[in-house]
Amino acid sequence: MSDYLLLALLWAAYCAVHSVLISIPVTSWLRTMLASRYRFWRLFFNIFSIVTLMPLVMYSHSARFNSETLLAWSGYWRILRYCLVGLGVVLVVAGARHYSMLQFLGIQQIRKESARGAMTGSGDFDDRGVLGLVRHPWYVAVFIFLWTSDLNVTAITVNLVLSAYLIVGTLLEERKLVIEFGEEYRRYQDHVSMFIPLKWLTKKRIY
Repeated sequence: MSDYLLLALLWAAYCAVHSVLISIPVTSWLRTMLASRYRFWRLFFNIFSIVTLMPLVMYSHSARFNSETLLAWSGYWRILRYCLVGLGVVLVVAGARHYSMLQFLGIQQIRKESARGAMTGSGDFDDRGVLGLVRHPWYVAVFIFLWTSDLNVTAITVNLVLSAYLIVGTLLEERKLVIEFGEEYRRYQDHVSMFIPLKWLTKKRIY
């Protein structure tokens, strides 16, 4: 088996395990089994994600993989790269005004003895600011950061898998948000795009 095929399969397995752990059947079962202790699940999930990620990152950077750059942001392309990275930073900062890092890490759920799905400080639904532009600004930023580095075969392989995981993970997260917030979130989906603000641009053009 090719080293790069094995690398892709390992990253895909990592992503698949994490997708299953946040899927509706598993989280619903955990809510029933753990009851009030379910509020610890987000923190455990994050710790598990980091611990299992570390050996995979180390393997990806091992000497067995060719580090020769295939695609480099050189010359005038660097200007585009810096603009995209700047956009990613803006999305992270703008999202941070609405998201809570404590909620994202799972600490807020423990403190409030609640396990709401939204990443806002209160765990409630929010569609203000950048969240009225795209539904997932932090995920858009991750896409940008993944693809604005100089790329070798290893990076391309890993980035393709992670990009697919971001899409699948977002769809799974949205299913849970629809269950939690119902028609309010469905209306939000109708008016705000997931990643690319096409609906916002169309709305602006209409007005």
